[in-house]
Amino acid sequence: MFLEEYDVIVVGAGHAGSEAAAAAANLGSKTLMVTMSLQNIAQMSCNPAMGGIAKGQIVREIDALGGYSGIVSDRTAIQFKMLNKSKGPAMWSPRVQSDRMRFAEEWRMMLEGTPNLDFYQEMVKGLIIENGKIKGIRTSLGVEIRSKSVVLTNGTFLNGLIHIGEKQFGGGRAGESAATGITEDLIAAGFEAGRMKTGTPPRVDGRSLDYSKMNEEKGDAKPDKFSYSDLTVPLTLQRSCHMTYTSLNVHDILREGFDRSPMFNGRIKSLGPRYCPSIEDKINRFADKERHQLFVEPEGWKTCEVYVNGFSTSLPEDIQFKALRSVAGFENVKFLRPGYAIEYDYFPPTQLKHTLETKLVEGLYFAGQINGTTGYEEAASQGLMAGINAHLKVHEKSPLILKRDEAYIGVLIDDLITKGTEEPYRMFTSRAEYRTLLRQDNADFRLTPMSYEIGLASEERMRRMEHKLNESEKMVAFFKETSVTVAETNPILVEKESAPISQGDKMFKVFSRPQIELEDMLKFEKVDAYIKENNLDEEIVEQAVIQVKYSGYIEKERNNADKLNRLEEVKIPENFDYHKIKSMSIEAKQKLSKIRPVTISQASRISGVSPSDISVLLIYMGR
Repeated sequence: MFLEEYDVIVVGAGHAGSEAAAAAANLGSKTLMVTMSLQNIAQMSCNPAMGGIAKGQIVREIDALGGYSGIVSDRTAIQFKMLNKSKGPAMWSPRVQSDRMRFAEEWRMMLEGTPNLDFYQEMVKGLIIENGKIKGIRTSLGVEIRSKSVVLTNGTFLNGLIHIGEKQFGGGRAGESAATGITEDLIAAGFEAGRMKTGTPPRVDGRSLDYSKMNEEKGDAKPDKFSYSDLTVPLTLQRSCHMTYTSLNVHDILREGFDRSPMFNGRIKSLGPRYCPSIEDKINRFADKERHQLFVEPEGWKTCEVYVNGFSTSLPEDIQFKALRSVAGFENVKFLRPGYAIEYDYFPPTQLKHTLETKLVEGLYFAGQINGTTGYEEAASQGLMAGINAHLKVHEKSPLILKRDEAYIGVLIDDLITKGTEEPYRMFTSRAEYRTLLRQDNADFRLTPMSYEIGLASEERMRRMEHKLNESEKMVAFFKETSVTVAETNPILVEKESAPISQGDKMFKVFSRPQIELEDMLKFEKVDAYIKENNLDEEIVEQAVIQVKYSGYIEKERNNADKLNRLEEVKIPENFDYHKIKSMSIEAKQKLSKIRPVTISQASRISGVSPSDISVLLIYMGR
């Protein structure tokens, strides 16, 4: 049936698997996506949304690299918001509310339109490993499919166990079977495995809710979009979300089910996501809080299904129902399905290289929740990088590794393989030390050239990026070269409570003041005329304004990054024996021997390795 050998086999068709398959196929590898259900490609298993704080930056990075997530999100969005707009641009984070059914459909249509990509529906039961190299996969029907590389993107399906109160049953997602066999093969090959937990809230019938008792949450008055390409356009029509709150009465009802909660009676032993706790965990940990926010999110343009964000739970279904009926606006709520928790296998990511290839088995890559992450965006970005690097390795080309000052994706992967994780890892802006450089507005500047070089980002994307870069640089030069008078400047400065100038000055200096915003700049006739004469769009103007207003911060951070990147150039021999360094701490020797950092910079980020250990290592290496 499968006589040909594939270049890349992707196991799983969630967000990680979809991006991995698209990347490898678009780069030219003969690719096969294997999934237990072709009807469930790119399902939004939890909330119907893409982006958010730090996650929105990741989606824009995926798009800048030539991935599909940004395009699919734009085409299936029902609401757009730019979060943190009151803060500096390093914190701005795009987010869309998505139409769940259209999202999955759009992903499938894009994948089916991708050359070099085949599909097969069946459970992968095992891996074919020979002499430390991956050679293919084995399905539940005993079919062997050979390949030069394999990307595992199994999500929550590896030995998945669903919990609802005292009930538990095998499953990778509501209504879908768990996957068995792969974990056992990997452990036999020498891998270390662990268990993690995540959860999801009930889905309810929107027709049974009273929205008049809730706060309406509208999208942006002037919505933006994720993709840098011209394949999508901003929304012109949006659907509102709503917000309501729990109460002390709701909390008391929830506590009635604690004795039957798998969270508290010992049935669930694994750790869940710290930053997305279940409702029972919230009222237990924050007992002093009288209420918690609940975001009421429609699942699409036309469906009545509603997602109750903030009410993730594994409590018994009768308690879930009784408690929700005590929430304002939910008095007559009808359930479509209860919330549940799910435990699943993962593999500590310290067992990976920066390419996401495993250290133990050549040609085998892990991406997504198998690495201990949580979130569609984190999974999609790993899938993209695993798909890219699987293709590059098969075709004997240099890998693509993103540094911490180049992308949030670089931060994510470096954190995982250097520090590991014992709880589901979620990206935050605070995890990135260079977040002024890693803004959502400049992901194309940072990443499109390197993606274009390997053949993934299209020439059209590259031309658009170069046009935006050139025009924004010209506008910055215009600000630096053009003067403004006292008469035209001081009325604006006084209005914004900024010190007036005593003589004419360059626009760049005046516009650098923190009180001065774009609307103030546009009051100067020269600026308005320049924009119109050069037919500049909002994206170019915004980019120029950011470069002017934050030039000092950007330059300082760039210098800091360059200093630390010098340590990235100091390579550590692959089989270096740390135990022969007598003056190094025992903990450092153990951690360094386990993780096997590639550079001194990576070694310095390992938990338990001190600056003095790094100094000793540098001296020993003759540096």
